[in-house]
Amino acid sequence: MSHAMALTEGDIRKQLISLTFPLLIGNILQQLYNTVDAIVIGRYVGQTAFAAVGVAGTVMNLFTFILSGCCAGISVIFAQLYGSGDYEGFRREGFLSAAFGGAFAVALSILAILFLRLLLKGISTPDEVAVYACKYLYIVFCGLLATFLYNLCSAALRAIGNTSAALTILIVAMLSNLGLNLLFVAVFRLGVPGAAWATVASQMLSATLCFIYLQKKLPLLVFKKSDMRYDGVLLRRTLNYGIISALHQSSLYIGKLLVQGAVNSMGTAMISAYTAATRIEGFANSFGDSGAVSISVFVAQNIGCGNKKRAMQGFRIGLILMILLGLTLSLVMYVTSDTSIAFMLGNSGSVEKANGVSYLKTISFFYTLCFIGSTFVGMFRGCGKVNVPVLGTILHISIRVVLSYLLVQGLGLGAVAYATGIGWMAVVSFQYFIYQNMRKSDNLLNII
Repeated sequence: MSHAMALTEGDIRKQLISLTFPLLIGNILQQLYNTVDAIVIGRYVGQTAFAAVGVAGTVMNLFTFILSGCCAGISVIFAQLYGSGDYEGFRREGFLSAAFGGAFAVALSILAILFLRLLLKGISTPDEVAVYACKYLYIVFCGLLATFLYNLCSAALRAIGNTSAALTILIVAMLSNLGLNLLFVAVFRLGVPGAAWATVASQMLSATLCFIYLQKKLPLLVFKKSDMRYDGVLLRRTLNYGIISALHQSSLYIGKLLVQGAVNSMGTAMISAYTAATRIEGFANSFGDSGAVSISVFVAQNIGCGNKKRAMQGFRIGLILMILLGLTLSLVMYVTSDTSIAFMLGNSGSVEKANGVSYLKTISFFYTLCFIGSTFVGMFRGCGKVNVPVLGTILHISIRVVLSYLLVQGLGLGAVAYATGIGWMAVVSFQYFIYQNMRKSDNLLNII
């Protein structure tokens, strides 16, 4: 199967890097979806609309990461089935995931639209910002099914070690998003709704292209009529992995929404600063997220074929690579904070820029901890212990939210950065404690 990569033998370091690089570029491009919208809106509509797209991006991520979290859990099942050579089970899993996940995505779209205004009010969004945010999100939420289908197809490709195909498709979609943004906003002057329509059209394009690729290049793994049948055992496993992984991702973004509420209480200028800083931080997060997915797929494939020792070797090598990467990015983020914030905010005032720089310089001291935590998440998820990342995330967001609300009035955005860093310290300590106890009890690789 030339469009797949077996991770059960060969050079571990090279395989992890080969897996991670396309995922990294893809995650950066995913970050650019909302970032491109924000920059174009900021240049052609105004700073209030820029702040609104920032708030909208945080709200949108809550729902899109519920869906991508489901697919992340499903990808573990895909990888374990592929590693064991069970292609029939792989196809049946594809059918069950598409059928039940697609229905869930539609229901989530409806709920998101119905409760949007209440959600924006709950995070203290200023009225002038909420008007723009609603215009953007009503349209984006109509495209959640396309978002799910793309993530599901990508999960199948990641599970077999093919991360480059999804990247190529995402590049096409990203260029489409950029072109449509400029056309709808800069030329046709459609404002915030134009940026939202550009995003939805690009997501639909990526889902369509990904499915066509699977049909053409990997037909052995695409479910057929004979695979479209109910499998209670596999469905329960799918729901277990999918729901818990979705809970992990959504817990993280519920925390971010609550932190956004603390920032929103400080006014539009602070929202703009936070929007700029978190868009830059998002690019750094892409490295950690990509590493976590690579480690998860590597561990899951090797667990699937019964090679537990190699699975743990992959985890340890991945941890070293992630620590080195975290240290490098921390330095880059600190050194370039003034320039990057100035680029994002354009002609905004000094208050916004000062707060944005303060956030980035402070958070840079903690970023290596973030990458260590991501490595543990990948390992636990690949072993099937998807509940551990959820518990760690709940611990992290609890600390982050409480400290942000307590300190933001006095310390500005720097308080949010300190709160986030302290949360990372706590979650890495928790993950290491669980890891050591599992090793001692010889329970690390028992799949739940």
